Amino acid sequence: MRTDATYLGIIIRVDSNAVEVELSNDIPSAAPIINGRLYKIGQIGTFVKMPMGNITIYGIVSSVSNRPINSDDDGTKNFIAGSRFLSVQLVGEKIGDSEFEKGVGTYPTINDEVHLVIEKDLFDIYGEKNIGSIEIGKHSSSENLSVYVDTHNLILRHCGILGSTGSGKSNTTVSLLKAILTDYQGSRIILVDPHGEYASAFPDANVLKIGHAHKPLHIPFWLMNFDELAYFLVGADQRDDQKVEYRLFRELVTKLKKENFKLKSGDVNPDLITADSPIPFNVRKLWHKMNWLLNASFSVTPKDEQTEVTAKEVNAGNYDQLIPATFEPYALTNAAPFKSKHIEYYSYEKKLLSRLRDSRYDFLFNPGDYKDENSSKDLHNLLSDWVGSEKKLAILDLSGVPFEVLDITIGLITRFVYDSMFWGRHESYTGKNRPLLLAYEEAHTYLGKNEKNSYSKAAVEKVFKEGRKFGVGALVISQRPSEISETILAQIGTLIALRLTNSGDQSIVKSSAPDNLNSLMDLLPSLRVGEAVIAGEAIKIPSRVRLKLNYPRPTSEDPKLVECWTKSHESDAESYKTVVTKIREQKI
Repeated sequence: MRTDATYLGIIIRVDSNAVEVELSNDIPSAAPIINGRLYKIGQIGTFVKMPMGNITIYGIVSSVSNRPINSDDDGTKNFIAGSRFLSVQLVGEKIGDSEFEKGVGTYPTINDEVHLVIEKDLFDIYGEKNIGSIEIGKHSSSENLSVYVDTHNLILRHCGILGSTGSGKSNTTVSLLKAILTDYQGSRIILVDPHGEYASAFPDANVLKIGHAHKPLHIPFWLMNFDELAYFLVGADQRDDQKVEYRLFRELVTKLKKENFKLKSGDVNPDLITADSPIPFNVRKLWHKMNWLLNASFSVTPKDEQTEVTAKEVNAGNYDQLIPATFEPYALTNAAPFKSKHIEYYSYEKKLLSRLRDSRYDFLFNPGDYKDENSSKDLHNLLSDWVGSEKKLAILDLSGVPFEVLDITIGLITRFVYDSMFWGRHESYTGKNRPLLLAYEEAHTYLGKNEKNSYSKAAVEKVFKEGRKFGVGALVISQRPSEISETILAQIGTLIALRLTNSGDQSIVKSSAPDNLNSLMDLLPSLRVGEAVIAGEAIKIPSRVRLKLNYPRPTSEDPKLVECWTKSHESDAESYKTVVTKIREQKI
């Protein structure tokens, strides 16, 4: 009714996804008080409603003007002088007492009434919290209105938290994860934390850290498939698969794996073991064998069969201590002992030895109880540590991982978890019967769209494309969405966008927004810290939401610059010895 306190005006133009509203000149105030609460008319991003019998259509204000926009037949826009006008994008409808639904089945027409949406209407839209939803924050236009997201769609349709530095990404991540952990006793989350920021925010989490004395993160190198292994150990990739040394290297790795078919997790049929099978083997033994083949001398010529039987070995060496075997010197003339014909491993052997001697890779080559076939633990123990412990959140702290192998490390973690969910999809305790969320902090540093041979990107893209079917959901957290893989962005079902100031990042988010509601996305540069626009499959209607500040917080917050600079500090050259040692050892 036009006499209602909520009445705004009438519709003067209708498009396929928007309407234009002429505000009534009889509105007594631009900030009416309704039911004791102050409302402001014409605020960008606020809701309006269009009642049509038992159907109520809802829209979001996208622009305000004192001139309506009219287009001639040739497409040119003419401006007609008038009073006050609102452009409104249609977002959904409510039929009778049923729940609010996205999309519009019946469009409003010219001269239909438009009303202000008050707090009661917002409660009708957002509904009450139920077992299938979690509270994500409070609506920006009402401190009393909780905003809920559908947990199923949020996790299994994947989600993204995107925002510039200092916009509140880490706090938003903590809010989201805490809401899940609090509401669901059977939830499972793995947070990949490249900078080691989140342990402080989750004191009860299962924090696994590279090199930690009590809770070390073990990532055995033999979890890699052959492509990853060849790239990491000797710098070879699939483009080398026609080379003799590449094929021989594959055969050697396969042979070592087939020798270890009796395992702690259960015996494996040797005939089914390939170079890609995650079977433990001793990488130092691999190097020792390659070195042996390169440097051995034999009693027979290269044309004959040069084997261990015909070798002129003096000392077997020690592969665990990287001591090569020694042999009788081969003759320079055509006489015994003869030089080895196995020269194929020349470059591979040197690269592998260099890798083994580099202490930065100890977490891969010496993964505690998972080192090789003689170790006390196997992959079932590793899975139990990561996803089967009593603690629902596992934080994998990768701050001690060299940047050069961060890509393979994250790819390895992702692929192993995905494989466990795929092959365990029918088990009662994992797979589809107990889904899992994989969260990736600082995603742009290893999931870049321009990375052509990125193992982590390939693994994470597979989760985004196929993980839903096997109970694996993914969350990416990034300050540079324009640098993230387009495949990943296209698969994000729910977008949590905080303040973004870079125009390139804004355009990517706008084009990736599942609801294509540009009027809300245009607010990105002006959002307050800790405020986000949420759109997508997990939320009933795209919304501007305030997220609460969490304590304890991640260690990603800004330093207290003024407080630090107002103090006097004393230091000398001796004081920096500790810093230099940490730089050299790459340890905090």
